[in-house]
Amino acid sequence: MGKLNNPDFNLIEFDKIKSEAGFNRFVLSAKRWVGSTNSIGIRSSAGRYGGTYAHRDIALGFCYWISPPFQLYILKEFQRLKEEEAAQLKTGWDLNRQLAKTNWHIHSTAVREHLVPMLDWNTKKESFKQASEADLLNLAVFGMTAKEWKQINHNKKGNLRDNATAEQLLILSNLQSLNSKLIEWDSPKGQRLEILNKTAREQMEIILNTTALENIKKLK
Repeated sequence: MGKLNNPDFNLIEFDKIKSEAGFNRFVLSAKRWVGSTNSIGIRSSAGRYGGTYAHRDIALGFCYWISPPFQLYILKEFQRLKEEEAAQLKTGWDLNRQLAKTNWHIHSTAVREHLVPMLDWNTKKESFKQASEADLLNLAVFGMTAKEWKQINHNKKGNLRDNATAEQLLILSNLQSLNSKLIEWDSPKGQRLEILNKTAREQMEIILNTTALENIKKLK
């Protein structure tokens, strides 16, 4: 741990202190610890306004040792915060999943009206065409079809889109609207795939850069 944030931490002296710990004669002051190991996590000073000050990580370590109830409180609080974080992430995922499902109706309508003859509506032929266009979007966003994903991830529950990230679902929703228009404009399938894939990569780059920027702002 000493080397984690302090490359100049003296491991040789630390091993000496560690080997002496447990003997009745062993006494270790904060001043000796800092002087021997070149520790930067603790500072000790004498005088009227002196005292011993430690980094919060070290201070929490002492608190754990002194008070087991305090340690339990910190653990429970950490678990609560992680559960809240997971719930917020899931909310965002659910919203994008629902958005993608809603936009699918716009996409399927465009496929039916422009790519499927009226005589084939509500038949297996229409189902095949809808699945083919769905896989066109899958290729653009995920780089594989639903069947290919299932072959690779046969142990996972759900389908490709059920296991997608929130960012991928957001882009998928956007591409469904774009592909609907491209279908209306009679764009060839190969050309549509090229446009959709290029758009997916551009949007993912923007989303990831924006997310990174927001994380930096939070850290500041």
